[in-house]
Amino acid sequence: MYTDFYGLSFNPFDKQMVKEKDAFESEDFREMTARLEYLKEIRGIGVFTASPGMGKTFALRCFAKGLNPNLYQCAYLCLSTVSVQEFYRQLCEALGLESGFGKSQMFRSIQERLYYLYKEKRQPFICILDEAQYLNSNILRDLKMLMNQKYDSVNCFSLILCGEPYLNHILEKQVNEALRQRIVVHYNFHGLTDQEVPDYIRKKIRAAGGRKDIIDTAAINNQTLS
Repeated sequence: MYTDFYGLSFNPFDKQMVKEKDAFESEDFREMTARLEYLKEIRGIGVFTASPGMGKTFALRCFAKGLNPNLYQCAYLCLSTVSVQEFYRQLCEALGLESGFGKSQMFRSIQERLYYLYKEKRQPFICILDEAQYLNSNILRDLKMLMNQKYDSVNCFSLILCGEPYLNHILEKQVNEALRQRIVVHYNFHGLTDQEVPDYIRKKIRAAGGRKDIIDTAAINNQTLS
């Protein structure tokens, strides 16, 4: 195995092996994290987009991992083509609620729990919806409604919509104008710059137990040109 030959504990570029503690804090990573922290404090809707493989989901994972469970309740949901009913069921389960009811009852239960976590328990809910470009228009409409009704004067929770850049196009549609107006943070994640690539590669190799000279400088620099 090449890992034995190079003295590596694992493939340094296998994303399944990446640990939050070994995160490479690129400028983009720091910018996204700062906006997530801001959204955590003010609550409301945040939108974060990136092309596949840029590291957006990992940045979300690091953010969620760093939350104090005594101060925040967080749920990460990766929803693709689920129905409205299935969306409500998954959200109920994330909030520790019974999910075997009709949509209207689940809606009321969810909204009451969100308000309870914010007002009574002092443990605001943070909901991360990944792959949000696949959510249908009815779910997007209901997300706006969850932020409204009798609690319209205050944001009880943070809703983080994450997806590919096409999500921006979806939110620009007239039918989603009400939801778009509630967005308080909007960030497009671009990934590493050419200047950051060499340090990123070296850090990945060190995290796997390898020496930084496994790959010479010329080979590393070539990656920024490919």
